[in-house]
Amino acid sequence: MKNLDTFKKFNRKVSMGIEWVGLVALVLMMVITTVDVIGAKVFLSPVFGSIDIMMLAQLVAMAFAAASTLLIGRHIQVEFFFPLLPKRAQAFMNGIVHLLGFVLFVLIAWQLFIYGHDLQTWREVSPTVRIPLHPVAYAAAFACIPVCLIYLSLLVESVLKVLKR
Repeated sequence: MKNLDTFKKFNRKVSMGIEWVGLVALVLMMVITTVDVIGAKVFLSPVFGSIDIMMLAQLVAMAFAAASTLLIGRHIQVEFFFPLLPKRAQAFMNGIVHLLGFVLFVLIAWQLFIYGHDLQTWREVSPTVRIPLHPVAYAAAFACIPVCLIYLSLLVESVLKVLKR
């Protein structure tokens, strides 16, 4: 149990650490939008490539905030009849949900690494500013790893609750 607590603390530190990358991307989006609107309306000169920058910053903001969102319980969940189940059944169902979440994010990370490699091989860039796309795909794949670790710890916790007498 002590090892699980240490693992959860590690997950929390990593998740909150990478969340800062997402926050920086969010602030960048706000600044670019403000400068773009003011530039387009006042000076008749919008920011060159603002759509490309916004597209990539949105991906970074979402990917790097996913782990901390899961950790603090701000993800979407439906609790209709679930609280009516006995505690062991709830733990069992939680285990299944956490297993599916773990598998999903492992597959997402894996496919993003493959996609990043393809983007790198094909030298894909954004349409206007010509920003290489492969680092963003690799970063999003990297951001999925803490989500996988959180789901793994939640899965272990659920299994321990099911096995507890």
